[in-house]
Amino acid sequence: MLSPKKVKWRKHQKGRMKGKANRGNTITFGEYAIQATTCGYITNRQIEAARIAMTRKIKRGGNVWIKIFPDKVLTKKPAEVRQGKGKGSPDSWVAVVRPGRVLFEIQHADYELCKEALMLACYKLPVKTRIIKRETTTEAPAQAEA
Repeated sequence: MLSPKKVKWRKHQKGRMKGKANRGNTITFGEYAIQATTCGYITNRQIEAARIAMTRKIKRGGNVWIKIFPDKVLTKKPAEVRQGKGKGSPDSWVAVVRPGRVLFEIQHADYELCKEALMLACYKLPVKTRIIKRETTTEAPAQAEA
């Protein structure tokens, strides 16, 4: 499972998930990707389940990149414990996802196989997603006039 080796603070505050993702919102490595359309928390177990589903579908024939990392800790108090007495102990690691964030990227020769693998991964995630394709910019360079 993904988790940080070392963190500065053992427990985090909750925070807010306002706005859109202003970084990590473009495809950088692969040809096709999963992009989040809603905000939410994605746990390290969900990231791992999506990764396994993709790699099994493409039979380890292509490349898969994970573009998110669970670096925020969620705390939880034990069951049937009275309120008060401080914050609960760390329970799980999550990645905070905002709309527009690219979650996974994939590269394979077969488009249909990529699409099926990404759909399998989407089913494992708690946020609404869409599949996007890299925009190829094959424009001719501007000619300088003399």
